[in-house]
Amino acid sequence: MGISWSNQMPVEGKTVLITGASEGMGKSVARQLSEKGANVILVSRNVSRLEAAMAEAKAAARNPKTQRFYFISADVTKPDYAPALVAEAVAWNDNRPIDIVWCVAGMSTPDFWLEVPLSQTRSQMDINFWGAAEMAHAILRVWCAPDAPVVPEPKHLIFTSSVVAFFPIVGYGPYTPAKSALRGLADTLVQEVEAYPQNVKIHVVYPASISSPGYERENKTKPGITKMIEEGDPVQTPDAVATSSIRGLEKGHYAVTTAFFGYILRWSSLGGSPRNNWFVDTIMACLMPLIWIFALPDIFSKIRKYRKAHGHPANYRAKAIEGDDQKVIT
Repeated sequence: MGISWSNQMPVEGKTVLITGASEGMGKSVARQLSEKGANVILVSRNVSRLEAAMAEAKAAARNPKTQRFYFISADVTKPDYAPALVAEAVAWNDNRPIDIVWCVAGMSTPDFWLEVPLSQTRSQMDINFWGAAEMAHAILRVWCAPDAPVVPEPKHLIFTSSVVAFFPIVGYGPYTPAKSALRGLADTLVQEVEAYPQNVKIHVVYPASISSPGYERENKTKPGITKMIEEGDPVQTPDAVATSSIRGLEKGHYAVTTAFFGYILRWSSLGGSPRNNWFVDTIMACLMPLIWIFALPDIFSKIRKYRKAHGHPANYRAKAIEGDDQKVIT
C-alpha cells in the first residue's frame, strides 16, 4: 500500500481473467492488457459479444505469436458459478493458477428505492456484489490453499466498485448498497490475505460515469433529480477508465480512482452521510487520518506476527477442534 516507481502489476506473459469483458470497461481492459502482453480469459453471458471482444483483444496483442485468448460464457449472478469457471480457466491455462482476476461485471438501474420493487435491489446485489464475491471466494481458495505455492511475485484480485461507495446520490438506492458492500469486503480481505503465507494483493477500482452501453441503459430509468445533481460531472470513455485503472494498479495502489472527481470523493471518505455535529465531526475527520497513520500499520503488523506464530489459517480450526477434544477427554 506504499508508493513505488516500478511496475507493481506487470502482465506480459501472465494470464488475466476478466468478468464483464464483452462490452464497456471490461472490453477496454481486455484489449489494453492484451496490448501489454497478457494472455486473456474473457467472461460474460453473451457469446456473440464475447467473440467480438476476444477478436478485438487478439488484434491488439503485443506478442501475437505467443499470447493466448479464451472466453467463457457464464452468468455471474448464479450461486456457485465461480468454482467451475475457475477450474475451466485453470485447465485452459495448462493447469497453472490464474495470475490476475479482475471483476468488472456490473450494472446499474437507477430509480427511487421506495418506488421500485425490492427485487430490483436484490438483482443489482446479485450482479454487483455477489458476482464479484463468488469469484473472489473461489479464486482466493485456490491461491491461498494450504498446498498452494509461496512465490515472491503476487497474484492480484481486483474489484470494481463505484464512486457512489464514497458518496451516495439520490436515485442510486437500488445500486449503492451493492457497491458499498463490495468496498467493505475488499477492505476486509486486504487484511485477511495478510494471514496467509501466499503473496496476494487486493485492489478496488472506483470509476464514476462511463459512456458505455450500460450507461445508456442506466439513463432510461435515472430520475431527473439524479441527472440534475450529476450535471457537469465528467463522463469518461471506457478506454479512459481502463487506462487510468491500469495505471493505478501498476503503481501498486489499493484504492484506484479514475478521475480527479473520484480522488476528491475518496479523500472525503466520510462521504455524504449527515454529521451529528458539524464542528466536532469536521475536526475529528481532519484528525483521524493522523491516527490511522499509526493504527493501520499496527493492525497489519499484528496479523503478520500471528501468521508467523500460528501458520496457515487452515490449521486454526483443526487446532481449535483438537483443543476442544482434549478438554472433553480430561
